Amino acid sequence: MHFLDQAKIFIKSGWGGPGAVSFRREKYVEYGGPDGGNGGKGGDIIFEAVAGLNTLIDFRYTQHFKAQRGMPGAGKNRYGAGGEDLVIKVPVGTQILSDPTPVDGTEDEDGTMEYEQELLADFTQVGQRVVLLRGGDGGRGNLSYKTSTNRAPRQHGTGWPGQEMWVWLRLKLLADVGLVGMPNAGKSTFINQVTNTKAKVGAYAFTTTKPQLGVVLHRDREFVLADIPGLIEGAAEGAGIGDRFLGHVERCRVLLHLIDATGDDPVEQFRIVQDELAAYGGGLDEKPQIVALNKGDLLGPELMEDIAGQLRDEAGVDDVFIISGATGEGVPALLDAVLPLLDQPGEDDEDGTEEEDEKPWSPL
Repeated sequence: MHFLDQAKIFIKSGWGGPGAVSFRREKYVEYGGPDGGNGGKGGDIIFEAVAGLNTLIDFRYTQHFKAQRGMPGAGKNRYGAGGEDLVIKVPVGTQILSDPTPVDGTEDEDGTMEYEQELLADFTQVGQRVVLLRGGDGGRGNLSYKTSTNRAPRQHGTGWPGQEMWVWLRLKLLADVGLVGMPNAGKSTFINQVTNTKAKVGAYAFTTTKPQLGVVLHRDREFVLADIPGLIEGAAEGAGIGDRFLGHVERCRVLLHLIDATGDDPVEQFRIVQDELAAYGGGLDEKPQIVALNKGDLLGPELMEDIAGQLRDEAGVDDVFIISGATGEGVPALLDAVLPLLDQPGEDDEDGTEEEDEKPWSPL
């Protein structure tokens, strides 16, 4: 299944059904009169977070969603049936945002414009439901217009219109641990080593072009690990694959930073990734982070210890794990260090709300 983490769709709730204009024509009834019933309510647009989905690929082929209109009223004071609600199922971690609107007075000399969006819903739990658009109420039948001076009304309501809008769906994968690092740091090899994921591995940059999820089983504990495409300098401004996939690590409790020990300057690699996390915002640079020096099977132990010492001294890293994603050497000790951090309460657990992004997201 292809991975898609953002989509734009059109949603429209149902119109209310029209009321009926009807009069009683029954034998042996001395006085007739109006008996038109009200129309039914239009269907709502409801979003529901379900388990088993981790992509928005379904919304690439279907972009328009319209709820059913309410049924019209009928004679004998019969009300019309309400329109069926339309339930749109989305993966857990999906955010619904309004269509970007330009901010007046923000146009620069080069013609660029700032846009603003509103967060309409955020799905973080399975089964969470949100009524985003309410269906229109049904129109009144002529019975409801009857008064002492208007015994035979012929007016009726046509039904209230539904609501409609374009919205953006943005998926932020819910993972416990996020893998970050520069291209060719060995992230895909590492996730293949500790999970059953079959991530693509290659000796060239940007082998990973979409996030990969895997479940790690270690010491009778399970947690979800997310492999994020590699970051390069300027990623927060859109360089390389850009900041599009950094949103997937916003909900991670722990960041696992892999550094390629065979690279030209491992210390500079660390600083570049740290700068991009800070530039993106959202508190990514403040999350608990474990630094691991990867590809230890390609260099001798003494050289690996020397590089780890440089990271501690020059980059200010408290502890550096030396591992090999290919052979699994040092991986169990690294996973042992991850487990205690997963038990620490996160910001979402303390106040029930997620810290807002410092940098507003826009698909434009």
